[in-house]
Amino acid sequence: MDYERRRDTVAAYVTGELDQCSAQGIRRELDQMIKDPSVKRLVLDLKGMRFMDSSGIGVILGRYRTLSQRGGSVAVKNMNAHVEKIFCLSGMNQIIQII
Repeated sequence: MDYERRRDTVAAYVTGELDQCSAQGIRRELDQMIKDPSVKRLVLDLKGMRFMDSSGIGVILGRYRTLSQRGGSVAVKNMNAHVEKIFCLSGMNQIIQII
């Protein structure tokens, strides 16, 4: 997974699938990216992501909790129709900004 950091924001480019098989590895990578307490915002660019299940929702929710405790936020962008449907059905669109 590629990422870039600008000031207090990390943009992560998630590709492939975010499911039960890949969730643990992606979780570790994202946690590494946001471990610096000066990171306040995580933007997940999902353009290259083909599939997400409830494990993916858990990964995103966990990073949201971490950053919320710092007064930060998480946003997602470039979701395909399937991923957006899962995202909205789970209610994540109520707490995670879609840009």
